[in-house]
Amino acid sequence: MNIKLKIWRQPDAKSNGRFETYPLNDVSSDMSFLEMLDYLNNNLIKEGQQPVAFEHDCREGICGSCGMYISGRPHGPQHKTTTCELRMREFKDGDTITVEPWRASAFPVIKDLIVERSAFDKIMQSGGFISVNAGAAQDANSILVKKKNADEAFDSATCLGCGACVAACKNSSAMLFIAAKVTHLALFPQGQTEAELRVKTMVAKMDELGFGGCTNTRACEAECPKGISISNIAKLNREFFVAKLKE
Repeated sequence: MNIKLKIWRQPDAKSNGRFETYPLNDVSSDMSFLEMLDYLNNNLIKEGQQPVAFEHDCREGICGSCGMYISGRPHGPQHKTTTCELRMREFKDGDTITVEPWRASAFPVIKDLIVERSAFDKIMQSGGFISVNAGAAQDANSILVKKKNADEAFDSATCLGCGACVAACKNSSAMLFIAAKVTHLALFPQGQTEAELRVKTMVAKMDELGFGGCTNTRACEAECPKGISISNIAKLNREFFVAKLKE
């Protein structure tokens, strides 16, 4: 198949960016989207041009580092799929595909399609952890947890921290990300000790870093590659209100 790529090129954070168009022929429908970008970069290098900078790691839909906007949608047109899992068979011969980085003030562009997402790390460092001794693997069953709680916590824990929720949100809100992390820990006994402090510090850090507020448009839920439910945001709000009342 033959396609045309419109890719955002930006040499560094301080420079202005622009879209550049690249025709690409003989693309296999079995390629992943990242393999297609590898193919493009090989051609650019052979022609003496700068390759397109993009981020990736596992290429198995686990790490979330591959996130980018593809034809107007985070991670592309396939539902509940990361960019690295997206296959070129989802596109048609002759398609023009627009590729750009996440758009959020809290995620400044480093180069081309790579953005700085250390803001998520700072939110996690502010409270997304437990400091109690939870034991080793053999101690996992020493504290019983209801199956319903364990299942809900696991669903929340599947959050990749890729940033698609922020990119999809018109307010660039990180509420779904924080909600998944808070809910995950709030459902376990080990997470109760610091529950009130956790939710207050993580929300405060989100505001400090320039993320917007949630207005319940559900774009985050629709574009999340792991299908994290906005019911987690309701849980986050309850945890936050209770913490503030006790304060």
